[in-house]
Order: sequence, then C-alpha cells, then structure tokens
Amino acid sequence: MDCFLCQKNKDMLIKKYKHWSIVISTNQCYLGWCLVKLNRHIVDLFDTTKEEREELFEVVTNLRDALKRLFKPDLFNYASLGNSVRHLHLHFIPRYEKKRLFGGVTFIDKRWGHNYAPVDKEFKIPDSVLNKIREAIKKNLFKI
Repeated sequence: MDCFLCQKNKDMLIKKYKHWSIVISTNQCYLGWCLVKLNRHIVDLFDTTKEEREELFEVVTNLRDALKRLFKPDLFNYASLGNSVRHLHLHFIPRYEKKRLFGGVTFIDKRWGHNYAPVDKEFKIPDSVLNKIREAIKKNLFKI
C-alpha cells in the first residue's frame, strides 16, 4: 500500500494505542502540532467502530492534557479533512496568543485569532528540536 500515514516514519511516533497512534507533525509552525491516526487504513470517520471512536476521545483528551501542562496553549484546533492524505487522521493543533520558546527556537502563532490554515510551510526547525518536542510530549503523555 502506498499510503503516507501507513508508511509514516516510526521516529515520529509519540505513542501507539490499540486503535490510534499519535505522531509529531514535521511542520511545527504550531508548537506541539500532532497527528492522531487510525492504525488501520480507512478514510471516513463514520466507518470507525464504537470502540475506535471511544478510544479517539481518550487519546485526544490525553494529548490535550499533556500539551496543556507542557506548552500551555491558549486553545486547540482539530481538523480532519482527508483531501490529500486518504487515511483517517486528525490534526491536533495547539494555538498560542503569545510566542513560546522551546529548544532555543521561538514559536510565533502568526495566524492567532484566525483559521490555522494556510500553514507556514517555510517554517523549519532542526531535527534535534523536533525530537526534543516529540520526547517532551511523549514524557508528558506517560504521566497520565
């Protein structure tokens, strides 16, 4: 199968649950941006089982609580579109009214008060900082 999320680099994995996995987005223009992906390959949220839907809320709640402690976002955006990646996943996007500093990088939510898109595709951070973000989220998730 030629699916980006089925092939997703295991180095980006934060936590795997029975039905869902959390992976760090390589674009961190929003500090802590993650994807919550279904472990099996389907496209439509309404094709999930009751058990998968229940676990989704548990996973996202755990992730939200971990990021609240870690980065103190002002709110969260959640998006599930499936237009370009045809594998069920949810974008989990922390939003920040004021800048945040992490790993020596300043993160500024340039679209605060507006839709998260279009995203800043030019925003780049070193792989070492991306790994620090992933590890910090992972550590905070396991505190739950």
